[in-house]
Amino acid sequence: MSHNKANEVNVLKITLHGILVGHLVGYHDGRNQLSFANEFAQDPDRPTFSLITHPNFPRSDRLMATPLARNQKLYPSLSNLLPEGSLRELIARGLKVHLDNEFQILTYLGADLPGALIATPLDPADVPKSVLLSHRDAKLVMFEKVTQERRFSLAGVQMKFSMKEKDGRYNLFTGDQLGDWIIKTPSTVHRDVPLNEYTAMKLAALVGVDIPEIKLVGLDRLDNLPQIKFPDEQYAFAIKRFDRDIDRRIHMEDFAQVLVKYAHEKYNSANYEQIGRILYEYSADGLADVQQFARRLLVNILLANGDAHLKNWSLFYPDRVTPRLSPAYDILTTSVYMQDEQQFALKLAKNNHWYQCSFIDFQHWADRAGIVWRSIKPHLDEAMEKARDLWPSAIEDLPMNAEHKSKLKYHWSLLHKDFCIK
Repeated sequence: MSHNKANEVNVLKITLHGILVGHLVGYHDGRNQLSFANEFAQDPDRPTFSLITHPNFPRSDRLMATPLARNQKLYPSLSNLLPEGSLRELIARGLKVHLDNEFQILTYLGADLPGALIATPLDPADVPKSVLLSHRDAKLVMFEKVTQERRFSLAGVQMKFSMKEKDGRYNLFTGDQLGDWIIKTPSTVHRDVPLNEYTAMKLAALVGVDIPEIKLVGLDRLDNLPQIKFPDEQYAFAIKRFDRDIDRRIHMEDFAQVLVKYAHEKYNSANYEQIGRILYEYSADGLADVQQFARRLLVNILLANGDAHLKNWSLFYPDRVTPRLSPAYDILTTSVYMQDEQQFALKLAKNNHWYQCSFIDFQHWADRAGIVWRSIKPHLDEAMEKARDLWPSAIEDLPMNAEHKSKLKYHWSLLHKDFCIK
């Protein structure tokens, strides 16, 4: 069989909770194709790879019957498992591959991805012959040894690592140990981001937002990190991974994966109505999840968080099959860093302006999503009552810096009378 280097391929085995999902074939020239295993596609009791493959989701059988082919980037269900921004740059430079070579980055990260998927490199002798039936021009080759160079430094905006906690210290994921905390180091561009996020998340929890355990961790307690130029700050922000339970993996996916969008589409390709409708229709407890979702939407307005885009909302699968809205993450006051920021990341009904938003906009959102408004309004009322009662005093004891606190309080005074906090 004739071939050229462009037709050399590697194969990754994709598994979920120890069950074979399928195989990802990666060509040397950047083409890649995900094919689902027949036994997985035909199993009505299969764990959920993505909501779009759930047996109750429209056209899921048709989707799984056809290989999902892409060039350079992986299919969104896999592409969105990979980091963005400075962390991707750090990994790509360490691996000496292009930023868009997602197959190689997935190969490197495949043992500790978000959720429960595992991507395992296969030697050519272990690749099932059935996998290559649609790749007749392909030549199987051995994986090159993947190692991560750590000798260079990178001034990242903010770096985010999966780390393992033991005896109060945090180690970067290595080999056979799963990271159980996400550690976000200080930003080299924006001041006191860990203090900001910790404060915003604590305020959110006070009004009924479901959050994981969070901490501020001294930078001197982080081990085995690459050489990163940290600013003169003391703390990183730590959030417990809700997709890990000791050494058990819990599957999850963000709404970019659910809606089959790429990371660069996270701000402009969907709205909060679509997220609400999906939660209401497919969650194991749709009513409770849209009530929590509405509460978080309100909290993002109150906290001036303009970054609640598609990748900052997720489903997780505690029973391996049926989705629930995941605990909240990535809530912070972004307006203190973005001059004149006044908008949601996505549209709420037809509105995307904090200071023009009122209960009427939430009612329009509920109506458009097919959610009964009277099931939502009491939860918003309760959140507002708690925010007005608790936040003005609570914020004084939280570690957000004084300038940011002042700006957040001023933001409260500008909100519509429905949401104003004095």
